[in-house]
Amino acid sequence: MAGFVDEAQVHAKGGDGGAGAVSFRREAHVPRGGPDGGDGGRGGGVWLEASTRRSSLLAFRDHPHRRAGDGGHGKGAKRHGAAGADLVVEVPVGTVVRDGSGELLGDLAVAGDRLLAAAGGQGGRGNARFLSNSRRVPSFAEQGELGEERWLDLELKLVADVALVGFPNAGKSTLLSVISAARPKIADYPFTTLEPQLGVVRLPGEAGELVVADVPGLIQGAAEGRGLGHRFLRHVERAAVLAILVDLAPDAPLPPAAQEAALLDELARYQPELARLASRPRVVVGSRADLATDHSFAGPTISAVSGVGIDALLWSLAELRAAAAREGRAVEREPVVHRPAPEGVVVRRDEAGGWEVLGRAATRAVGLSDLGDAGALAEVQARLRRLGVERALVRAGVRTGEQVRVGDFAFTWEPER
Repeated sequence: MAGFVDEAQVHAKGGDGGAGAVSFRREAHVPRGGPDGGDGGRGGGVWLEASTRRSSLLAFRDHPHRRAGDGGHGKGAKRHGAAGADLVVEVPVGTVVRDGSGELLGDLAVAGDRLLAAAGGQGGRGNARFLSNSRRVPSFAEQGELGEERWLDLELKLVADVALVGFPNAGKSTLLSVISAARPKIADYPFTTLEPQLGVVRLPGEAGELVVADVPGLIQGAAEGRGLGHRFLRHVERAAVLAILVDLAPDAPLPPAAQEAALLDELARYQPELARLASRPRVVVGSRADLATDHSFAGPTISAVSGVGIDALLWSLAELRAAAAREGRAVEREPVVHRPAPEGVVVRRDEAGGWEVLGRAATRAVGLSDLGDAGALAEVQARLRRLGVERALVRAGVRTGEQVRVGDFAFTWEPER
């Protein structure tokens, strides 16, 4: 997992909708042809999709911008513009998406989970759409709506069945290299592992597979963010089972019992209000048993070098993983699609002392091609009335003569007589 990146930002821009056309039939023997302007096509949306083909957020570090296709403009003879192409952006399974304020938008924990990062703009309606008994020659159409545009924060939390937890140099990387095809960096000094590693362990028979994560070594104070504690511990959050490795070698930083107590304390103090890690099923095992000189540790022991105790450990982890699945702790569900809730209409004071109407529906209501046309103005008034903008302004305390702005459209408030 060279170049592993677990935090990034993405700038998502939905495609703009195409403009509706203003057109009238021009045919022989039809001197007064009616309106036939076609609609503009919708803009494409930007979707984030969890995929097993991605293991890191590295792709967003230097290239954060993603944009979907624009919709085509409408044409005469009621020819509609083509829809803009959606853009599907793959992210690793386990990616958490938040907006700029930190609000959670979606947790893409299962392959196939999708989130609409930026919606495309709706296409504008052509003038043929505005034909009515009272409006026989509509000379205006709708402009295309601009696509949504925003920055999003991405945070990766690895999805694994088992997380290996221990102090630096406790033998986690060596164990992962022995039980799987993963090849983490291994050396005889602390903090060899600076980024999480994943390995797949294939068990015999019908036991299936275990996805095991080697999490960089914890230090005391990690729960408060000491060192890279928060970044390391978040990769433990999703694991169904924890394998806590107590180093039995004579050069270990603490005696075995003190190591176990310190590690469990760090897990308990990480997000204690959620009790996520303190109650997780776990196996506490003594590692590097081939180097042990102090035989006071009473639990099971392993040696990744000689292979002693490895099979028994894997079967214990598989049983705990199966029990967690039966209790619903494991992440096993159908993919879901996250869509933002529809926006309402909001009225607020602006900096100049006037009033501002916010919301995509309100902005779209004034998006007509020719607001100097009396028919277009009547259409805008009817739309705003249907949206409840007039009632909202009255409730907010608007007064005669005050300025009201909706998108790029501004007018002076006059009460309807």
